[in-house]
Amino acid sequence: MRLDIGLIGATQIAERAILVPASQRDNVTVRAVAASDVVRAREFAAKNGIERVHEDYDALVRDPDINVVYVSLHNSAHHLWAVRAASQGKHVVIEKPLCLTAEEFAEIDRVATANGVRVVEAIPTAGHPWQVAVREIIDTREFGSLQRIHTRIQFLPPADGSYRTRPELGGGIFFDTASYWLQAVQSTVGLDGASGEGESAFDGPNGTDTSFEARLKWADGTQATLDCSIGQKHVAEVEFFFESASVRVRNLLRPVAVPLPLNLSIKGERTEIRSFPPVGYYDAQLDRLFTTEDSAGERVALMAGIYAAARGALVRR
Repeated sequence: MRLDIGLIGATQIAERAILVPASQRDNVTVRAVAASDVVRAREFAAKNGIERVHEDYDALVRDPDINVVYVSLHNSAHHLWAVRAASQGKHVVIEKPLCLTAEEFAEIDRVATANGVRVVEAIPTAGHPWQVAVREIIDTREFGSLQRIHTRIQFLPPADGSYRTRPELGGGIFFDTASYWLQAVQSTVGLDGASGEGESAFDGPNGTDTSFEARLKWADGTQATLDCSIGQKHVAEVEFFFESASVRVRNLLRPVAVPLPLNLSIKGERTEIRSFPPVGYYDAQLDRLFTTEDSAGERVALMAGIYAAARGALVRR
C-alpha cells in the first residue's frame, strides 16, 4: 500500500515516528502538514522538505492527495480528528492513547468501518520480538504458570505549559503510559476477562496525576500492575513472575530513533540472557500500521475505566 501522509501537528514525535522512516521508503511520502500556528507549520515544512502547508486541520483532512492522516495533538483532540479524518475516507494513525473513553472509541470505530478505513494507535514498542518470546514462555509453561506481571515506567517532567500538565487536555502520567503497559499485557497474556482499578493522589500541576498505580486482575488470580510516575530518570521495564523463574525486560521504551537491542533476563535455577537483534521502533511501527490487526478497543476501555475509578475514589475521600 502506498502511503501519502498528512501531518496534523508539527511535532518532534512526527519527525521521529513518520518523517525519519518515511525518508527511507519509496512507497511513503509526507505530503502536507498543518498546525495550530500556520507560521510554525511553514517552518516545520521548510525544515523537513514537506511540499504543502494547510491553513487548518480541516483543510488537511480534505486534501485529495492524502490517504493517511497522522495525529500528534494533545490527547483530548485525538477523538475529534480521528472521526473527521476517517469521515473523509482517510486512514488515521494516532499517537497514544488513541482516545480517552470507550464511547469515543465506539464512534471512531463506527465511522472508520462505515468509510472502509483503519484507525491505528501508534505504539512503537508493539510487535517487538520479546513479546512473542514471552508469550511462548507463557504458553509452553517453560517456568510453570504465570503468577503476576509488574511494569514500571518513569518519564521526565513535562515542559512548563505542556498539555501533559492539563487534565482537561488528557494530561497526566497514566494516559501517557497506559498504552505501553496494556499493549504489552495484551500481546503476552491477553486482556480477556481482566478487570481494572487504579489509585492516584492527582496532586500534580492543575490536578494532574504525576504518579499512578494501576492493576489488572483475572479470575484465576493472575495480576498485572503498572507503577508509573514523573521523575528525574527515564525508566521502562516489565517483569513476569512465574512459578520457578522471573523474566525481565529493561529499557523496553527509549525515546530515540536508532535501532536498539533488547534482552530477556531470566532468573531461576540459573541466570540466562536471551537476546534479540536491534529493532528500530519507528521503522517497525511504520511497517505494522496497515499489516497487523490491533484490538485497541480493549485497551481503551480498560484504561478509561481505571482512570475514572481513580478519579471517583479521589472525590469520595
